Amino acid sequence: MKLVLGLFFDREYLKGRHFDEGLSGYIWGFRSIWTRNILRLAPPCRFPANHQATISNSDRIEFHPDDLNNFQSPGTYLQNFAGNIRLGHGTYIAPNVGIITANHDPANLNQHIEAKDVIIGESCWVGMNSIVLPGVTLGPRTIVGAGSVVTKSFPEGQCVIAGNPARVIKNLNESRNTS
Repeated sequence: MKLVLGLFFDREYLKGRHFDEGLSGYIWGFRSIWTRNILRLAPPCRFPANHQATISNSDRIEFHPDDLNNFQSPGTYLQNFAGNIRLGHGTYIAPNVGIITANHDPANLNQHIEAKDVIIGESCWVGMNSIVLPGVTLGPRTIVGAGSVVTKSFPEGQCVIAGNPARVIKNLNESRNTS
């Protein structure tokens, strides 16, 4: 089965827990081939991804193969035609999350301003319907509350952020020390 999947996807993404500990990776792979490569419901990707996940440029995304599940949620929007997105190992991206590396130029909406990379650290969780804007860096163990708009970086991590614009609502280091 991996031999067939290797014809469509980079082999580096055909390993890890979704392939070694069950069949989910294989199911996602064959579903992705069917919907993205054969039916052309979405552009082909270099890794298995749900056809309802919008990925501008799969070459500009860096992630660990164990986190292939992040590209199976419907409505996930990764706009990175310019700029890179880096997802740390053990990070979870919920459905309908937007991660954006470039915005329109307010002076000329037909153009984009310069792209800025988005970096999400290890063991983070970005809640449903959240948006992470260009240039944001989230440190390890950052939890983004559902529906949040992340406009600035929280590089220290170890926190829960929420709101519009997102702000720290809980420091996870403090909550660990009090138990």
